[in-house]
Amino acid sequence: MKFLRIKAIAKKELIQIWRDPFSLAMVFVMPVMLLFIFGYAITLDVNNLTTIVYDLDRSSSSRELVAKFSESGYFTIIEHIDDDKDIDKYLDSGKARIAIAIPADFSKNITTGKNPQLQVIIDGSDSNTATIAMGYISAISELYSQRLKGIKITPVIDPRVRVWYNPELKSRNFIIPGLIAVIMAIIAALLTSLTFAREWERGTMEQLISTPVKGPELITGKLIPYFLIGFIDMAVAVLIGTIIFDVPLRGNIFLLMAVSSVFLFGGLSLGILISIVAKSQLVASQMSMVITFLPSFLLSGFMYPIANMPAILQIITHVIPARYFVAILKGIFLKGSILKLLAMDVLLLLIFGLIVFTVANRKFKKRVI
Repeated sequence: MKFLRIKAIAKKELIQIWRDPFSLAMVFVMPVMLLFIFGYAITLDVNNLTTIVYDLDRSSSSRELVAKFSESGYFTIIEHIDDDKDIDKYLDSGKARIAIAIPADFSKNITTGKNPQLQVIIDGSDSNTATIAMGYISAISELYSQRLKGIKITPVIDPRVRVWYNPELKSRNFIIPGLIAVIMAIIAALLTSLTFAREWERGTMEQLISTPVKGPELITGKLIPYFLIGFIDMAVAVLIGTIIFDVPLRGNIFLLMAVSSVFLFGGLSLGILISIVAKSQLVASQMSMVITFLPSFLLSGFMYPIANMPAILQIITHVIPARYFVAILKGIFLKGSILKLLAMDVLLLLIFGLIVFTVANRKFKKRVI
């Protein structure tokens, strides 16, 4: 491989990117846009549950109970209704997720020592949210009951729970690192998936083939500019994640960027392979989205635990590079993991990159077909 030839190809590719506004927008705007859209849209935190109250008791006790729900931060009281028929209207329309119905004898039962009843109706169309809401309701009701009785029940087992890595249990803290991995997987393949296809469509590939530039030199020369651009995109994504979304970065920033380089090499090589095979920008862009977006989003462990997937899908996840990059980013961001703990994932990413790069070199032929 001659360095001067690679340098010339890389320079040509940089000039071509600079003169193409669409490429520049895709390179720098799309990753930031995707990070903001998905970063704010995706959340597993359950709070601000819209709630209506049907209070037949209208006593200080019932108002105090309603206040407990409102003060918790999990429930937002949007309306106090006077007719039980309105419960169905609010739940059916989606205006409310939860309805709390307090019977007329609520405070009386408290005074006489009876167990007061509380009816809670939950919209179960989202089973995960409904399950979490049931837990919140049970906890608030139990604390309120203990306060009324003036007793504190001492459990037989007193667990002392300490949450490591994400003590505030914010879903954003583990969503953003995984999201960065998914976005970079998409962008890396999309960036280079148009390179060779563009040359074929514009008729300039014949000119490149007629030069002394060899196949590996041509692929490497086209890879270098996008590698630098992908590196910048990764740095910007990390800055946005830590500054805008306030995700803690407990690990070494240099280790993070070094590992990201290994991932970018594999992702960009995959895009090159797609471009060589497709020979059409439209087909290449569609192939890169299908091959990277859905597998990275659904099968990388970003949103859904791999251990909960069917056995066949768990096997398939082993060939998805985003799976290892998601684990690496979460480890560096939240746990402060060192290279020794990430070595296997990094090695598998490197193997993937080398295999795809080799296949791309073998697939590219310096001849007009």
